[in-house]
Amino acid sequence: MPKKLISVDVKKAPWEQSPPLHNRWHPDIPAVATVAEGEVFRVETVDWTGGQIKNDDSADDVKHVDLTQVHYLSGPIAVPTAEPGDLLKVTLPNSAQDASLGRSPAPFQSPRGPCV
Repeated sequence: MPKKLISVDVKKAPWEQSPPLHNRWHPDIPAVATVAEGEVFRVETVDWTGGQIKNDDSADDVKHVDLTQVHYLSGPIAVPTAEPGDLLKVTLPNSAQDASLGRSPAPFQSPRGPCV
């Protein structure tokens, strides 16, 4: 299994993570990790709501999502050989989820078909 570059604790809020998560890219947000070109690694993330949607079979979670507290991102990750304006190719070989969370990630399409 590839090395884990960024970890999250799903029991903590995004701003309580170490390093803290953010919800937008900005050049003033420093890199939290560095990788070499071609390096394979693993990154953990929280769901898009930052944990506001619970596994309690209630639609109230969705109804009351605070949309000012969404779209949390892990990173940024630096690639020392990259320069401003470079295009980086990223391959997602698979998408996995910790089964203890009790919910599935949203499926997305890849060139090899749906990933879940």
